Amino acid sequence: MLTIFRRHVKDCPHSSRRYRRCRCPVHVEGSLAGETIRKALDMTSWEAAESLVFEWNRSGKIGGRLGKSMSPREAAERYLEDVTARKLAVMTIARYRAFLIRAVVPWCEANKVQEVRELDFQTLAKFRASWTTWSSYTSAKNLELLRMFLRFCVRAKWMEENAAKELQSPRIKMAPTLPFTAEEETKILAACDLYKTHNRHGKRSPERLRAFVLTLRYSGLRIGDVSTLAVKRLKDNKLQLYTHKTGVMVFVPLPPFVADSLRVQASLNPNPDYFFWTGKSKVKCVTIGWQKSLKTLCIKAGVPDGHAHRFRDTFAVSLLMAGVPILDVATLLGHSSTAVTEKHYSPWVSSRQERLEGLVSKTWKAPETRLRLVRS
Repeated sequence: MLTIFRRHVKDCPHSSRRYRRCRCPVHVEGSLAGETIRKALDMTSWEAAESLVFEWNRSGKIGGRLGKSMSPREAAERYLEDVTARKLAVMTIARYRAFLIRAVVPWCEANKVQEVRELDFQTLAKFRASWTTWSSYTSAKNLELLRMFLRFCVRAKWMEENAAKELQSPRIKMAPTLPFTAEEETKILAACDLYKTHNRHGKRSPERLRAFVLTLRYSGLRIGDVSTLAVKRLKDNKLQLYTHKTGVMVFVPLPPFVADSLRVQASLNPNPDYFFWTGKSKVKCVTIGWQKSLKTLCIKAGVPDGHAHRFRDTFAVSLLMAGVPILDVATLLGHSSTAVTEKHYSPWVSSRQERLEGLVSKTWKAPETRLRLVRS
């Protein structure tokens, strides 16, 4: 408990600590949250001293101050405005919005959490316990987003501490990378002929689907990048993957039949600046449309577990099996470091496997045979 009192100066005619009407300095003494204090508050106003100590009691900490009260919905909107101002990717912002607006805010409103400062460890643990339909990988990603959101709230002085840092991440069991086999690739390309031409632009036509699938397979790009692939990125038979922060461009050579199929699609597309995109719809919409088409295509091909990212895996594994160094593969995939590449593709590094087999074989040693003399 904290108590404020006046410590009268020599010229003051009063001596009682309970007297408040003079202008002598106000002091505080007592303890709060296990911390003891006895010091001057550097003020003479009794009302100001009471407000300061009241703020300390609310924050639960001597010297602590709580910022402006902020509801979870308002805080989420402020955070989304901040990530938008940081020019993050459209899909990244959509991912943040989906988690905050569709998961965090509704749960807080249903459990009567009116301010973000009320999100202490116990409340967050209860919130995390409600993630029953998410996989361990999704839960880990959402926990990371929750930590970033609450870190923003702490910096904005809407709460004292980020209790989400104390929540332990779930154990993730990563599924092994499964590239398409040569037989599955043949089936998927053959299934493209099962589609019929929808309009004069050949939307979702066999030729358009085949060009899209071949670009995924031989470029290693993600489906969102292929959906919005610009014509200017194809130079001769080389496709520009991305540009380093240093300004150096990374290209990947394409087989001539893949590059030719892209040029045909550029001539048929309503927007001559792109291969598969009109440029009018949102990136998320065109990506979802192609995801649905590929899902249907894989089902028709008899590969029900096929999806777009497996083409990227096939591209990476084919390079590693051919003996391409993992550093070069990481560069082509656009990974920030080889650690990311090793995490997903280490079982497919043929050079590493050969080196391990060589090290093990060097330890082999023929057993020595010793004759034992037996006296008769």
